[in-house]
Amino acid sequence: MKNILAPFAVFVLIMFMFSNATFAQEKKAPDFSLKSVDGKTVKLSDYKNKIVIIDFWATWCPPCRKGIPDLIELQKEFKKDLVILGISVDSDTKPDVPGFIKSYGINYTVVYGDQATAKLFGGVSGIPTSFLIDKKGNIVDKHVGLVPKETLANGIKSLLKN
Repeated sequence: MKNILAPFAVFVLIMFMFSNATFAQEKKAPDFSLKSVDGKTVKLSDYKNKIVIIDFWATWCPPCRKGIPDLIELQKEFKKDLVILGISVDSDTKPDVPGFIKSYGINYTVVYGDQATAKLFGGVSGIPTSFLIDKKGNIVDKHVGLVPKETLANGIKSLLKN
């Protein structure tokens, strides 16, 4: 029995080592190029050496609406070190986005997303979905659903210490 388990244990160890190497490579945030609401092209690579929160959201999503004031406050609080990019997944309601931004007083960049961008981030299974990216461009945290402001603020503060 021991003779059978030993090769299996070695196989599991090797698979673990290779899966961790792959995972480490996958933590790099993928670059993208999307149009902002005001027609400018925005690339994630434009924000090197900044902490970035990417927030996939939609105007028709109640949890997204509830989280927007927290993102506005975080942008104000950490304005010199933080960039928030709201990626709107509104397809049928795309014309509503500019008015929505104005009525909510959104103070961060909003771009129109697409399926390709969502796939770059491993797919978006629900909204809001947010990613916290460090100054080196690595994804350090992911949240599906509404996330408390304190959780994001603590993540930002932790990254500022490094």
